[in-house]
Amino acid sequence: MTAPQNVTYRKSNVVSLEKGKIPPQAVDLEEVVLGAMMIDKKGVDEIIDILQPEAFYKNSHNLIYDAIKKLFDSSEAIDLLTVSNQLKKDGNFDKVGGDYTLIQLTQKVSSSAHIEFHARIILQKYIQRSLIRISNEIIEEAYDEGVDVFDLLDNAEAKLYEVTQGNIKRSTETAQSLVIQAKKKIQEISNKEGLSGVPSGFEKVDALTSGWQPSDLIIVAARPGMGKTALTLSMARNIAVDQGIPVAFFSLEMSSVQLITRLISSETGLSSEKLRTGKLEQHEWEQLNVKVKDLEKAPLFIDDTPSLSIFDLRAKARRLASQHGIRLIVIDYLQLMTAGGSQKGGNREQEISTISRNLKALAKELGVPVIALSQLSRAVETRGGSKRPLLSDLRESGAIEQDADIVSFIYRPEYYKIEEWDDEERTPTQGQAELIVAKHRNGGLENIRLKFIGELGKFDNLQDFSFPSEIPSSMNSRSDDNDFGNFNLPNPSADQAFGSSLNNDLDDDDNDVPF
Repeated sequence: MTAPQNVTYRKSNVVSLEKGKIPPQAVDLEEVVLGAMMIDKKGVDEIIDILQPEAFYKNSHNLIYDAIKKLFDSSEAIDLLTVSNQLKKDGNFDKVGGDYTLIQLTQKVSSSAHIEFHARIILQKYIQRSLIRISNEIIEEAYDEGVDVFDLLDNAEAKLYEVTQGNIKRSTETAQSLVIQAKKKIQEISNKEGLSGVPSGFEKVDALTSGWQPSDLIIVAARPGMGKTALTLSMARNIAVDQGIPVAFFSLEMSSVQLITRLISSETGLSSEKLRTGKLEQHEWEQLNVKVKDLEKAPLFIDDTPSLSIFDLRAKARRLASQHGIRLIVIDYLQLMTAGGSQKGGNREQEISTISRNLKALAKELGVPVIALSQLSRAVETRGGSKRPLLSDLRESGAIEQDADIVSFIYRPEYYKIEEWDDEERTPTQGQAELIVAKHRNGGLENIRLKFIGELGKFDNLQDFSFPSEIPSSMNSRSDDNDFGNFNLPNPSADQAFGSSLNNDLDDDDNDVPF
C-alpha cells in the first residue's frame, strides 16, 4: 500500500535546522572556564591575558567574565561571592540569571586543570566569528562602486591584521586599567636601565628620548649632503646588530645592495676607495669576511621598492610586523613616496599631508616608532650666517611638523666651509655633526653633537670614536661628496647588481657622504 501523496508533499517541505549555519561557539567550555576561575585563583592568572569579555559567545558569560576581570584589575579576591557582588554593582546581576547561574557554573568543575587549553579553544571560536563578520563587511564594501579598490584592500588588510594580533576591536579603557598598564610599563623601564623605547646606540640621543618610543613618528630632516641616510643606517646597524632588535628599512632612493655595501664599509672599517677598487690586502679580505658575520645575522630587513605608495608601505609593514616582529621602521625618504589609492588627484602638499598622517597612523597601529627622512627647502642655502635649519624649512607641507612627535635636523657646518663651532671654545667642526632636536612632544629640546666619518658613511658617539690611520684629513671636504663609483667586489653577481644600478638610483639628495 503506497503512502498518500499529501504526506510525501509535507515531508519535502520540512525545514531541518541541522542544515542551517550557527556561528562557531563553545558554550560548554565557556561554562567550564568561568567556573574554574571562581574556584581557583590559578585559573584566573593563566587566562586573564588570553581572553577579553567579547570572546564569549553567550552574553551572560560575557558579563560574568567582565566582572571577574574588574576584580582582577582591582587586585581583589575572586570567588563566588565577590563576583556576585561585582555583578550587582554593575547592574548585571539579574541579566546573568542571579546566584543560581553562578552556582551552576562552579559545580561544573572541580579544578582549573586544562583551563588554558579550554581558553585557547574559546579564543579560536571568537576569531572564527570575527573572520566571518569581517568577510561579510568586505563583501558588502566590494559591491559598493563608490569605494576605491585600494582603500578597500587597505581596510581589509588592516582588519585581518587586527585579528592576527588578537585585537579585534579596541574599546574605551577606564582610567583604572590604564593606570595599571602604566605602572607595569614603569616597572619594565626600571629593569631596562631607564630606556623605555628602542635604543638608537647614540648615548646622548637615548638620554634625551629614553629610546625611540612606540607609536612615535620621528622626522629626520636635512639638506642634500648632510648624511640623512648615513645617520639612519648607523642607527639601524646599532639596533639590529648590537641589540638584535628587528628593523625594517624602506629605501626609495638607493638600492638594497648599495645600502648593505655602505654597512659593510662601516662594519669593517674598510674605506670606500678600497671597496671600489677591490685592491684589498690578504689581511683586509680576512677582516672583511670576519667582521660581516654579525651583519649577516642581524634582523635587518631592507626594501628598495621605488615610488612606494603609503598603501604598499602599510601592507609591507604589517606583514613584517606579523612575520618578523619588527620594532622600528625607517623610510628614506618621505618626499619620494606617493599617496596612492583615492588620493592621487590632489596637489603635492595635500599628498604629503596624507602621507605624514598615514605614517603616524601606522606607528600607532603597529605600536612601533617610525623614522621618516625628509628634505628641507632651499631657504637654508640662501640664508646667511651659520645656515642652521629651522622648522619652517620643512619642505612641501606644514603637516609634517604637525603630525611628528619628534622633528630633528642634521647640521654639518663643515659642509658650508665653517671651520669652528659658534660656541665659547670655538672647537673645530671637522668630522663632526649636530643633531638638532627642534620639536619633542614628550620631552626637551637639545643640540647633540655626533662624530661623522664620511669615508665609512658612519655616525658615532663623539667621545668614543677615533679615526682609522689610513683616512685622510680631507675626507669630509665638500668636493668629495660625489665620490661614488662602481664597486669591484669579489662576488660577480653582487658587483653587477650594485654597479649597474648605482648611477640610476642616486640623485642629489643622497650625495650625503663620500661613500
